[in-house]
Amino acid sequence: MDQEHIVKSFDEDLDNIENVIIEMGGLVEKQIADAATALSRRDVELAGSVIVADKRIDTLEASIDVAVVQILAKRQPMAQDLRAVVVAPKIGSNLERIGDYAKNIAKRATALAQSPSVKSAHVIPRMSKLVEGMIHEVLDAFVEHDADKAVNVWNADAEVDEMFTGLFRELLTYMMEDARNITSCTHLLFIAKNIERIGDHATNIAEYVYFLVHGTPLTEERPKGDTSPTTIVKPAKGAKRVKGTQ
Repeated sequence: MDQEHIVKSFDEDLDNIENVIIEMGGLVEKQIADAATALSRRDVELAGSVIVADKRIDTLEASIDVAVVQILAKRQPMAQDLRAVVVAPKIGSNLERIGDYAKNIAKRATALAQSPSVKSAHVIPRMSKLVEGMIHEVLDAFVEHDADKAVNVWNADAEVDEMFTGLFRELLTYMMEDARNITSCTHLLFIAKNIERIGDHATNIAEYVYFLVHGTPLTEERPKGDTSPTTIVKPAKGAKRVKGTQ
């Protein structure tokens, strides 16, 4: 086998892995959008389709792992080619986790469809759109080997954190004002946290893209806007209580 054929075959192997990552990315974007739509429309059927579709994402991630092992065994890549092979399963793993979070959102959307609506739920679609955009941009950065675009995604995560913190405070307030809000607000808090974690995984991918391009990790401290761990919300006077609460 001549050298030109070997190089071409190796490039095809890398392209195949890249295509799987792109397919995974497209699927998780759709999963997030559909889960958010299911929540806002109280659409149990759509939520169910999100839950079922997650299996395809899991299958694609497993195929990346198999392909990477085969390349390492056959090709012994070096330099940027080696970095591309090494980061591929890491990106795949992060996309798979994003898919899991979308599935969790869909499950909670099903529960919320049976509960009274909470007015702050409108923030969730905005957060979802933001992380969808981050995923789309970071995948573009991966395909284009654009480290600057990856850094933009990395910086955008602070906005997601800030939105989560604001929603966290708001939902706690609703729960203290009226105990009948507790079930719905608790589900919304978990959903918001899922979306915040999706932003973190998009940021992880951005760091892998940066490493792929430069061969060195991002050494700056990751920007964070989530202050919920230290947030304290005190109940207002006159907060409503229902029978059986203290």
